[in-house]
Formats: sequence, C-alpha cells, structure tokens
Amino acid sequence: MASAEDNIISFEPKPEPRRSGPMKSDLVEQAAVIIPDPQVLVNLVSKRVAQLNSGRRPLVDALPTMGVADIALMELIEGKIKLKES
Repeated sequence: MASAEDNIISFEPKPEPRRSGPMKSDLVEQAAVIIPDPQVLVNLVSKRVAQLNSGRRPLVDALPTMGVADIALMELIEGKIKLKES
C-alpha cells in the first residue's frame, strides 16, 4: 500500500523572464494623461481591442509580446486613435 508521501511531487517555480519595454501599468498611466476619465478610457480601449480581435491591423509597430490591450493603449498614446466627441 502506497503512503500519502508517495503522492507528493516537489515543484519549484521558475522565475518569470523579464519583459523588455514598458509594462501595461505604464501604458495605462500615459493614456490616462490623454483621456483622464477612467470610464471613457476603458470604453475606448475596449472598443479598439474588439476591432483588433476582429482582424483590424494595429496602427503602431507591435512587439510579439504585446497583448491587444497594450497595442490599443500605444495607439492612443501615439495619437493614432482619438475619441470622437459628439
């Protein structure tokens, strides 16, 4: 009969690799300077993320490690997308 200790597997997590470039929180802070209202910023980024996910091409040079939210934030920061005010 096997003991409970026979079922234990030791696990040591590997350290996560460091990502080059700005972190997402930095991008959010930069975008918040342009669009200070958090709800408007979230809605704008969400709409652009949906467009990117449906096949639209990024308007900025995107690194392979960037997610679509990071791309949308970079587009906003670089002035490639703007809020249309009615």
